[in-house]
Amino acid sequence: MSYSLRRHRLLSCSVAILAFGTSAPTIAYAQNATQLEQITVEGGGVVDSEEGNGIEPVNGVVAKSTRTGSKAATPITEIPQSVSVVGRDEIDAQGAQKADEALRYTSGVFTQPFGEDTDMNWMYIRGFDATQTGVYLDGLQTYNYAFASFFIDSWNLERIEVLKGPASVLYGGSNPGGVINYVSKRPDFERTRHVETGINDAGTGYFAFDFGDAIDDVSAYRVTGRIAGGDGYTDFQDGWRGVISPSFTWKRDEDTSLTISANYTHFDENHNGGSFLPYEGTVVDRIVGGVNYGRIDPDSNFTEPSIDTYEREQGSVGYEFEHTFDNDVTFRSSARLAATNVREINVYANGWSFIGGPTDLARINFDHDTSATSFLIDNHLEWKVETGAVEHRLLAGFDYKYYNIDQVQSSGLYDPAYDNPIDAFDPVYGTPLTPRVSYLDQDLTQKQLGIYAQDQLRFGGGWLLTLGGRYDWVETDADNRPNYYSADPADFKADKGAASGRAGLAYEFANGVTPYVSAATFFNPVLETNAVTGELFDPEDGVQYEAGIKYAPSFIDGLFTLSVFDLTRRNVLTAAAPTVDVPFPSNVQTGEVRSRGFEAEAKVNVTDDLKLTAAVTAYDIEITEDADPAMVGKTPFIVPEVMASAKLDYTLRSNAWYDGVTLGAGIRYVGSSWADEANTLKVPDVALVDFKVGYEKDDWGVDLNVTNAFDKTYVSACQGVNVCSYGEGRAFKLRAYAKW
Repeated sequence: MSYSLRRHRLLSCSVAILAFGTSAPTIAYAQNATQLEQITVEGGGVVDSEEGNGIEPVNGVVAKSTRTGSKAATPITEIPQSVSVVGRDEIDAQGAQKADEALRYTSGVFTQPFGEDTDMNWMYIRGFDATQTGVYLDGLQTYNYAFASFFIDSWNLERIEVLKGPASVLYGGSNPGGVINYVSKRPDFERTRHVETGINDAGTGYFAFDFGDAIDDVSAYRVTGRIAGGDGYTDFQDGWRGVISPSFTWKRDEDTSLTISANYTHFDENHNGGSFLPYEGTVVDRIVGGVNYGRIDPDSNFTEPSIDTYEREQGSVGYEFEHTFDNDVTFRSSARLAATNVREINVYANGWSFIGGPTDLARINFDHDTSATSFLIDNHLEWKVETGAVEHRLLAGFDYKYYNIDQVQSSGLYDPAYDNPIDAFDPVYGTPLTPRVSYLDQDLTQKQLGIYAQDQLRFGGGWLLTLGGRYDWVETDADNRPNYYSADPADFKADKGAASGRAGLAYEFANGVTPYVSAATFFNPVLETNAVTGELFDPEDGVQYEAGIKYAPSFIDGLFTLSVFDLTRRNVLTAAAPTVDVPFPSNVQTGEVRSRGFEAEAKVNVTDDLKLTAAVTAYDIEITEDADPAMVGKTPFIVPEVMASAKLDYTLRSNAWYDGVTLGAGIRYVGSSWADEANTLKVPDVALVDFKVGYEKDDWGVDLNVTNAFDKTYVSACQGVNVCSYGEGRAFKLRAYAKW
């Protein structure tokens, strides 16, 4: 995998902007607004919707409400874009140990394109990589850039929400394909005692805990954590990791609450193999001079085990505050300060060797040392008013993001006479490597301030109109320090501003059917410099048109959604192959990509013991503008254009011994994708089967999940002819848990 693809990116922390200092003028505005005689402020508050508060545990597989689509608790059927929610029960039912595993049955989402990557959650939405700018934690962006990724352990999550399509109107710079919002477990004033342990057939085991309780009538705590370690599925893959997340809630009354949360994460691992491999030798056999050498073993690892390292230190602290005033105006404020340091050394394959034999791979000797800090804050007001026959649910606020990354990336010197060869079928380790030199040494800072407003209007007995607007100011500074290739690289600074918006119209029929149409624009600043000129890239922007139907029937606990969309993304970055002039990974800004598609999803609690999910995704993704005219009309690599899945879980109930036994099965179809942007080489489609057998009695249980049960060997995706990754093979995951 080229490292321009694997640019891990992170939300980290700094800057001490006062959260509460901004609330006084905002509240004053709200109080003045209620003095207008032609507007009547309603009673009852607007903290929660009738469907829930948007962060509560999901019943089975069917969520009713979300905050991701509107920043306030709203029934999913009232959001004028497609929304999918995966709750804790569904995460556990899949045996998922990472967030990207938990989303494998979600429409519009393609996960794990690079196989089993233990230190990153890779997710694409509607054809576009959401890993850098599309991931949020409790409504605040976990901004990831280069190798400064911010890893969120799925054990600490109550639910995972996916809002598909542009979300800039609410969140500022974000992925055009949509956003993924992780919702944390929180204190709920209920006694929680949950311990869990598990192991897979590779030898990786874990122990996890979830403890919480009320301290008194107004305060409660919760502490979640997990430690995991052992051998992985590929050669030399091992290590351990740990995470702990304490939280505390003070709830003075129904109108006022404050939650403070923190996290510490540590990794000490070696890299897995099975990736960074050439098309010939993975998707097809390696044939040279009429001799067929076959395909590379998916368990092979072509790093150097004596120097391979992956270390992470990560921490964060934040708060969520909410207060409803006597005039039923609700003020919410949330902020998070986070920091990360990631250090890794990895030797990875880079195609077939030019100097070795027919079975020798070339390799790149790579390392980096990256630190990032970040501070985010979001303040907004919510209130209801009536103007004649129209009910308004108003939201207005501002958010601020500070992000700084200090990074040094190094790679082996380019040497046409020696490319660190290793035999792909009989590797011998410990051979000399070209020495690493820094090609990038820089300090990047980005500040973003956005103001936004939204009005959800209800009128005419069932009409729902959503209008939203936003404006962002972005300042980016690039301090490029001397490196091996440049003694005095230029520094750059850019100031950008842009508007974004969303308009949606829906109609709620009495039978639970809600058709809708919407249009949304986005603005996404790019925190990266051109490798040739050193100048900052232009921001991305674009627009999406969407139409769909949501159906929440009254006769069964289910949610059915169908959507069609047309999404255009401009100023797109794509990977550029290393050259003599630029002998290291880099990106270019190629132009415009259009994604059109169809998505359908069903989630049904047929009974308390029978749960069903199904999803279908079909895309037409096309490069519509490019510096190379030959690329126009082509489909970008990596993302399949067709996906489908179905999953069923059934718990047996009787007075016999098998009462409490759960049987589950699922099938995932991943369509073919292109391995190169010239669209000359294809990655074949694959159908994968998953099984589950579980048993629960009283307050304890045991589950066995088997993913890819028939152990199909397949390539999940390629990012060019030299960057192919094997998909995850068969995995047995056993867990046992107890609650009290």
